[in-house]
Amino acid sequence: MRLRRKPWIDEAIHEYRDFVFPKDAPVDASAKGRWREIFGREASLSVELGTGKGDFITALAARHPEQNFLGIEMQQGVLYLAAKKVAEQELKNVRLAVFDIHHLEDVFAPGEIQRIYLNFCDPWPKKRHAKRRLTHRNFLMRYQKLLAPRGEMHFKTDNRPLFDFSIEEFAAMNLKVSELSFDLHAEERPENIETEYERKFNALGEKINRCVVTFP
Repeated sequence: MRLRRKPWIDEAIHEYRDFVFPKDAPVDASAKGRWREIFGREASLSVELGTGKGDFITALAARHPEQNFLGIEMQQGVLYLAAKKVAEQELKNVRLAVFDIHHLEDVFAPGEIQRIYLNFCDPWPKKRHAKRRLTHRNFLMRYQKLLAPRGEMHFKTDNRPLFDFSIEEFAAMNLKVSELSFDLHAEERPENIETEYERKFNALGEKINRCVVTFP
């Protein structure tokens, strides 16, 4: 759901310019191949596509301080909320960017990413919109170029038709699927980190689907 635009955020987000790329100073091609330099250290890079309000990425970054995390989000008003959480928790291993997922190749070099997190993306339920789904093979081929050898994508959704479609796409691409779950919360996995949407859907009794996809 798109939040109502709050013009004051366009100015307020500059308070976090040391770790945020806002829409008036966006990440661009100069970052390509330089993410370790941007973070100021040698560490693996994980990218969350659709960071939302930042609950997931902040919890993950706090759990893994040895890794670098980049959160990408189209809506600056939403990303501002994530930035506040990063600042409050004093996380030094997180960067955030207002950015369009469709242009990933412009800002990442081949093999620069070790892991992609894709949580509760738009299911695009109409068949004619299948190519817009972020697990369509056209997107998977793009991820494969940017991921390091045996890089991973961690995928979660409450939408079973999207999950079934995705599993078929992974198979068509000869990708290895592991940790497959059609009811994640029934398994009571202590390592699971919930997103904002996940808490909402779980409270409504919706089953959460999850898997890990390894790219050769």
